[in-house]
Order: sequence, then C-alpha cells, then structure tokens
Amino acid sequence: MTTYAALLRGINVGGAKKVPMAELRALLSSLGHEDVRTHLQSGQAVFSTDRAADEPDALAAEIAEAVEKGFGFTVDVLVRDHAYLRAVVDDCPFPAGDLEPKQLHVTYFSEPVGAERFAEAAPESFLPEEFRLGDRALYLYAPDGLGRSRLAVQLARPRFTKGLVTTTRNWNTVVKLAELTAP
Repeated sequence: MTTYAALLRGINVGGAKKVPMAELRALLSSLGHEDVRTHLQSGQAVFSTDRAADEPDALAAEIAEAVEKGFGFTVDVLVRDHAYLRAVVDDCPFPAGDLEPKQLHVTYFSEPVGAERFAEAAPESFLPEEFRLGDRALYLYAPDGLGRSRLAVQLARPRFTKGLVTTTRNWNTVVKLAELTAP
C-alpha cells in the first residue's frame, strides 16, 4: 500500500466549488481507496491504495473525473506520495523554522519546471518577497502573507503557468501533508 495526498485546486474558496469533506472522503472511498482522511476544508485528502506507485497522474485524473461527476464542476487535482512531500519539506531553501507559516508557501506543479519559465518575473522588483524553484514546486516567501503578495499574483499569470496544473499551500499544510502520508 502507498499513501498519497490528493491536492484539489480551488475548492471551498469564497463560496465557490463547494465540496464537503465528508462527501470527498466518501467519493475517494468509492474509488477503492483506503484510510481516507481529509485535512482542513481547502482540498487536501490523504488515502492509501495498492495501485502502483508510478500512477499518481492516473490517480489524479480519476479523482478529477469523479469530482466532476459527483459535484458537477471541474477541479484540477495533483496526487503526491510521502517521499515527494517529505522531500519538498526537507529541500526548502528558506529558513522555515524562523518564519511564520503564513509567510512561506509552496506552489505544486504537475510537471518539472525550469528557471527559464520564470526568467521575466523580475524577482528583485518584488523584494522582500522571494521565490525559489524546487522539484515540481515553487517556494514563495511572502512576509506579508499570500493575500498581499504581489509576487504571488505575478507568478500565477498564464505566461508562467501555461500548460501546468498548479495549486498552492501554506507551510503548515505542506508539513502536515508530509506527516499525514508517512508510513
């Protein structure tokens, strides 16, 4: 059995795309997944499955299709295993222990992204905000929080995210997902 986290993008935000967590747990269980749990109301679920560990994209597509059928709207989904989630925590280029969790965020990408994609982001013009790229992830330091981040707005523009599924989580959630998926 492998334990995964499913990251659903944009549900239960501002009253749109409502997905009650009990119904999300039931939906994942109906797909044959075990030990299904949810974290918070913002689109994180943890589950175990005996499907091959090289199938996270297939699992994500299956979950997205089930959400569309069950709730009537489309949602982007990323599925990641514990090893990946732990590596994201361990590889953080910022001093996470010295920062408030609202200051540090991770945007997960559906595929690897090179620095050339973000070359025109002009990071120096957003200081003290900063970002660094990781393995299918972007670490964002936003001292005033994500809601006030001009850099987050810039990095979310289609010229940077075109062709990618992306979803952002605060540092508390990043760490918690690594914990919840631990064997």
